Amino acid sequence: MDDVRTRVPDRETYLVEWAALHGGYDPRTGSGMVRFWLGLTYLLARPLAAAGVAPGAVTAATVVAAAPVIPAAWAGARWVLVCPVVVILSGLLDNLDGAVAILRRRVTAWGYLLDSATDRVCDIGYLVAFWLVGAPGELVAAAGAAALMLEYLRARAAGAGHGEIGVVTVGERPTRIILAAVGLAAAGLLPAHAGAAASAGAAATLTVCAVGLVQYLLSVHGALTAAAPDVPGPSAPAPGETGG
Repeated sequence: MDDVRTRVPDRETYLVEWAALHGGYDPRTGSGMVRFWLGLTYLLARPLAAAGVAPGAVTAATVVAAAPVIPAAWAGARWVLVCPVVVILSGLLDNLDGAVAILRRRVTAWGYLLDSATDRVCDIGYLVAFWLVGAPGELVAAAGAAALMLEYLRARAAGAGHGEIGVVTVGERPTRIILAAVGLAAAGLLPAHAGAAASAGAAATLTVCAVGLVQYLLSVHGALTAAAPDVPGPSAPAPGETGG
């Protein structure tokens, strides 16, 4: 931990600064789920920021917290009940690192990249847990592809000048975390039907991500075509693009 040299901002300031870092999306006028989640995140992150906890330490804790989901799912039977606890804990920690970074004025490009990578690692871990519990591999792979495509398109749209969030879809990460926790909890509580419960969780994840993709594409299509930005052609690759 390092010494804190600035006062921890209040909730209103936190939400304003969060919006500035997320394409101008104002959570105060957004969906109830977003407001609730960010309010809870602020309450939990505030004491960590006041204590001088580094955002990177919270990111590392997210990976550590998520790691048991795979061995617990592989062990099967009642061990699967460890999985929903792990999913919820890691999902909450994932939001805390960004909140601590904002509250401590420690937001960096490297931290943003590391947080995004951690999110994807955890997402894959939750889906692998579904497969280990009994969900068909093809269904799990399809759910993973849909979730990764949604996140990929959002990142590419941001690079094309669209707001990072744009529209909050039904397939956002908090929804996927809830579905993973519920599906794995059902599998642990009903060992005789674990495969069916895991399959239902994976199918629900695929469904919300597919619907989310449609929602996002409709939103971003209107925004980008209205703006009609210049895009790099084949002879002028965008910064960071190397082809292949």
